[in-house]
Amino acid sequence: MSDVPSAAGASDAALAARLAAGDGAAEAELFRRLAPRIRLYGLRHLRDPAAADDLVQDVILTTFDGVRGGRLRDPERLASYVLGTCRKLVANLRRSVQRRQQILDRHGRELAPAAREPAPGVDLDRLTRCLGALAERERTVVVLSFYAERGADAIGAELGLTPGNVRVVRHRALARLRACLEAGQ
Repeated sequence: MSDVPSAAGASDAALAARLAAGDGAAEAELFRRLAPRIRLYGLRHLRDPAAADDLVQDVILTTFDGVRGGRLRDPERLASYVLGTCRKLVANLRRSVQRRQQILDRHGRELAPAAREPAPGVDLDRLTRCLGALAERERTVVVLSFYAERGADAIGAELGLTPGNVRVVRHRALARLRACLEAGQ
């Protein structure tokens, strides 16, 4: 097929056509070109670096699948296709956040933990502030994981995420919580 240097000099439309034909170098070059733009869109509209990174993955996968599947009729319109995909995925994410909020509003009392004595040395006010500083998705995953004691499969099914994505979100959220709690000591 083609080599990487020729992919770097090709137009987006030419790369889209080569991607549809199965050219791996075109795929790599398109990813290199599109990922920063998609991430910037995600940061601007989602205001969360982790969500922007997730958006990059989802948009790239959806776009490449669309190009390979022939859903991009005019390769010259690749940028518009990517922008449209970004808009749709962000709108879906916002709807999903609204649905989660409605679930929490409706069933929040059931998910709230019973009154317990805090562990020795835990600053509940700081923990509350640090939890409040998390992104909505991260906070929901942490609450469902540790208060409702649900596994990644159950959380993923409820929130529309894969179990692997739930584990990544939980890991990132716990790292942010740890950093926030340690910053005050």
